[in-house]
Formats: sequence, structure tokens, C-alpha cells
Amino acid sequence: MPNINVNGTTLFYDDQGPKDSQVLVMCHSLFFDQKMFAHQIECFSKAIRVVSYDLRDQGQSTRSDLKSVDMDTHTDDAIALIEALNLAPCFFAGNSMGGFIALRLAARRPDLLKGYIVLGSSGQLEFKLADFSPLIDGVEAQGTEPFIDTLMYIMFGDDYLADASRASEREYWRDHMLKLGPDITRSAHGVIYRTGVLDELKGCKVPMLVLAGEQDHAYEVPLSENIAQTVADSQMFVVPKARHSVALEQPEIVNEYISNFISEHR
Repeated sequence: MPNINVNGTTLFYDDQGPKDSQVLVMCHSLFFDQKMFAHQIECFSKAIRVVSYDLRDQGQSTRSDLKSVDMDTHTDDAIALIEALNLAPCFFAGNSMGGFIALRLAARRPDLLKGYIVLGSSGQLEFKLADFSPLIDGVEAQGTEPFIDTLMYIMFGDDYLADASRASEREYWRDHMLKLGPDITRSAHGVIYRTGVLDELKGCKVPMLVLAGEQDHAYEVPLSENIAQTVADSQMFVVPKARHSVALEQPEIVNEYISNFISEHR
């Protein structure tokens, strides 16, 4: 899998599927990497080009010297990636943190997009700052191990955590989070201290699909409803038996929604 130098950093990315077809770019959640979309990559790369990448300071992408990596920086990275790989106009899908980026991308560079998919995300200021700030401070001081059960509870719904058939996948992500160093908090600070973006989205004409996890306690369903109500050309669906990691927890349902959305707007 290749790396690319863009916007003063080096991003690791995966590029699968026919290169002369429609493009879907996928942007992961905090505490994950591009493998979060393994189910989507397997499904969609048979017919279209799927580019997934690790955000700066995460996965196999370059670590920075920034104290906090804000959403504007991540959005500029996404713009640079799309332009450098000549992916526009593309579909762009983001889960949670990736959704924050998708919203800013649509507001600021609609020319790069055919449509965008926002999963388990928010367009507003962090409304759980009092809960999340001590957690991030703890991870910065001690690493993720003392907080791993809390992270798993935030990221995954009760049904997913109890599903014996998903045990190996679940353990993979638990192990992944346990291996994260304190430097993950640079991105986490950017997440919880982000600015709102709903005002920027007013008047945006790019088609949008919003998917919310029924069990999501990090960004509850009304936050997704607020996004959908801001953009005129939007669709929203609540995904049952999913918490925050919607694309990973309920891939078949999510893939059907994404497939229909792309077919409608390609």
C-alpha cells in the first residue's frame, strides 16, 4: 500500500478497484485506521475505485509535532489527497471524525464531490466536552490501557459487543486501541475542541447521506438529524443495533444505503 506527500505530511492509503470508475474515498474514526472500512472496501471495490486512508497522526501516516491536529488541517489533508490522486469528483464517506471532515469538505470544496456520506457524526460543537476532556487527558498521561473498556463501550454497541460471531474482529480493534500511544490525543484534542460547521453547510448543494447508530451515545441521533435538516439535498437513516462505529458494526445495512446513494447520484 502506498504513501503520498500532501499538505506537509505523509498519508498512508489503500487504493482498490478499477481505476477508470466512480471513486469512493473513505475516512475513518478517531482511535481506528483505514481498516475500519474493510467490509466496505471488499464490497465496493469489485465495481468502483475505493480509496481509504489513515489520517495524519494515526495508523501508518506520519506523526506531527502539533499539540492538537484540528479539523481544518485534516480537511486540508483530504482536499490535497483528492487533488493529488486526481479523484474528483468523488464520493466521500466519513465515520465520526471522518464525518467532521466530510462536512467541512462539502462546505468548502463542493467542486470535489459528487456526494458525501456522514456516519455517526455531528456538525456542532462537542456537547460532551465535560465527559470526553478528562478521558483524553487520562489517555495522554497514561495511554489507552486504563481506559480500554470505556473506549470499547463508546465505540461499539451492546449488540456488537455481545455477538460471539464478531469476537475475533472485536478483539482486533481492542488490541489496536491498546497499542495506541499518548500521541493519539493530538487528534483527540482536535475532535473534542472542534468548531461547529452547520452554518457553513447552509446552502450546500452537494447530495448527502447521513447514517446514525441507534445505540450511539457519543453522537446521538438528534445530532445527525440536525445535519440532515441543514442540507436541502439530504437523506438520513437510523441504523439498528449500532452504536458509534456504524460502518463496522452493521456493514450489510450500511453498504446497502451507500450503494443506493451512489447509484442515485453517480
